[in-house]
Amino acid sequence: MSSREQILDGALALLKEGGSVSLETAARRAGLTKPGLMYHFPTKEALMLALVDRVVDGWEERLAGFLAGPVDGAPPAARMAAYLEWTLVDEPDLGDLVMFADPRLCERLTAHWVERMETWLAMPASVPAEERVRLTAVRLMADGLWFAEAMRNHPPDEATRAGLRDLAQSMLEGLR
Repeated sequence: MSSREQILDGALALLKEGGSVSLETAARRAGLTKPGLMYHFPTKEALMLALVDRVVDGWEERLAGFLAGPVDGAPPAARMAAYLEWTLVDEPDLGDLVMFADPRLCERLTAHWVERMETWLAMPASVPAEERVRLTAVRLMADGLWFAEAMRNHPPDEATRAGLRDLAQSMLEGLR
């Protein structure tokens, strides 16, 4: 494993444990000196942006498993169905909330996350208004489920999750 990967793995482990990430803590966790870490990530922002990429890369890999073909050719309803299904079966953790890990960088990290998730969540302007509303409702259900799970904030039980799946699928009917 490369030093870069070791640094990212260690920094994500810190976040998953509820710790904070700094250049010092990330270097220590990876068994490197701060200058050794700074060779790969010259600033905390560079490190945190790389962490967002690491998290989203993992998400995209798992999300792609819920599509019949490549994401680029998938219609909005198929992408939204995949996003919902991923939130229903995946187990997020505090490390997934990396974009909120540093209040000073939150705006930049969130903007990067939005940019990275564009492929999955954006809807072309050509999507009719009624379809846009249904797709957005499914997306917001998935977002809410993801946040409830990641933050351990009263996540729904299995029966409720099944009901959410059925409700969302009914909202997506006729859109695929």
